Amino acid sequence: MFGLEALDLARMQFAFTVSFHILFPAITIGLASFLAVLEGLWLKTKDDTYRDLYHFWSKIFAVNFGMGVVSGLVMAYEFGTNWSRFSDFAGAITGPLLTYEVLTAFFLEAGFLGVMLFGWNRVGRGLHYFSTVMVAVGTLISTFWILASNSWMQTPQGYEIVDGRVIPIDWLAVIFNPSFPFRLAHMAIAAFVATAFFVGASAAWHLLRGRDNPAIREMLSMAMWMALIVAPIQAVVGDAHGVNTLEHQPAKIAAIEGHWENIGNEPTTLILFGWPDMKAERTRFAVEVPYLGSLILTHSLDKQIPALKSFPPEDRPNSTIVFWSFRLMVGLGMLMIATGLWSAWLRLRGSLYTNRMFLYLAMFMGPSGLIALLAGWITTEVGRQPWVVYGLLRTADASSMQSVGQMSLTLILFVVVYFALFGTGFGYMMRLVRKGPKTHEGAEPTHGGPGKKRTPARPLSAADDINEAGPGDRLNEGN
Repeated sequence: MFGLEALDLARMQFAFTVSFHILFPAITIGLASFLAVLEGLWLKTKDDTYRDLYHFWSKIFAVNFGMGVVSGLVMAYEFGTNWSRFSDFAGAITGPLLTYEVLTAFFLEAGFLGVMLFGWNRVGRGLHYFSTVMVAVGTLISTFWILASNSWMQTPQGYEIVDGRVIPIDWLAVIFNPSFPFRLAHMAIAAFVATAFFVGASAAWHLLRGRDNPAIREMLSMAMWMALIVAPIQAVVGDAHGVNTLEHQPAKIAAIEGHWENIGNEPTTLILFGWPDMKAERTRFAVEVPYLGSLILTHSLDKQIPALKSFPPEDRPNSTIVFWSFRLMVGLGMLMIATGLWSAWLRLRGSLYTNRMFLYLAMFMGPSGLIALLAGWITTEVGRQPWVVYGLLRTADASSMQSVGQMSLTLILFVVVYFALFGTGFGYMMRLVRKGPKTHEGAEPTHGGPGKKRTPARPLSAADDINEAGPGDRLNEGN
């Protein structure tokens, strides 16, 4: 297929499926905590705005959660079908870690999810809130175990190799490996930021169409507070993560910076833009800032970072890819910080909900968190190459003995099925977003007699309400 080998196709297939999957857990993590905050505020203030927002976003959460579960199952099978030698080599560590995720997180989420989604007006308020909090905690525990497994592949420790297989000898060292705290914090905050801009974009969309009510305003307000506070924190965490990566994966940092060689004792320049050429071993069209590379990466003005030419060619990551994926992530992060600062200025001036230029920016920034998250994962995973377990197992030695024809067929099928299945799910989720929050949804039911319509408890049954929208409503949605 296009001159690619089976290994290349296997990597493309896993990259495609995991890229689709990671979007759903990111929103799930953020929305679960958002729902816990909304219900907590409702219980504390008795303000029905928070209750209405809770029911609105719980439907979207349910659809997103379902798609996340389905898309995640595929990767578990890929470990066996496409990466069996990796499973044989590292399964004694990655297998238990993923099992712990299922036992401690997935069961927790699944156990309380039903109460959270269908228990409103059926269980006590305290129990329902506890269920919502447990689902939110479950998403964070799931993040903990997944990042522990992936971080161990980046910075392995607490093991020994026996008969060609990794054997754990210290589980605390395995779990709390050197990169784990930084990567866990970075991913969790990324999920919160991505969700904040998703929520903020939906609020901006409604405000631009004249749907101005307390619930919509509260959505935008909470989203922009999150952007203002958390986006700068993410920059600080990202800096600490970069310093940690320089210590444990210097080749990755050299590739990210497009830095090929050091000249004497000169400090490292920062290449803002350019085109790393892997064959020519230089970065073409480089726009450089003297000293800034040393300042950012080593927090000094005279220290150097390792250069790509100090590593054998077969041990170098693809600098062209990670150079630009990293800059895409950082660029979007700076835009997020700027959006949060602008929102604070408009809030002080009393025009946060009426400034149309800002509302358009907030709407177009909706997918920015998810795009930045994908760019960050591309930087992390491509930057780890050519290793699947850094320094221990090369990617080329981890794949199964599949043929080009088999990998081509399954890749095409994945692309077709994923876009059809998850495209439909995403479209339905966007329809729910366009519908907007209802007033007094979830209020105590009244006994109006047989045949009286009630707000459906099932997320998918909201489609009936969407389909029943009158011609005037549909016309307004198109304006």
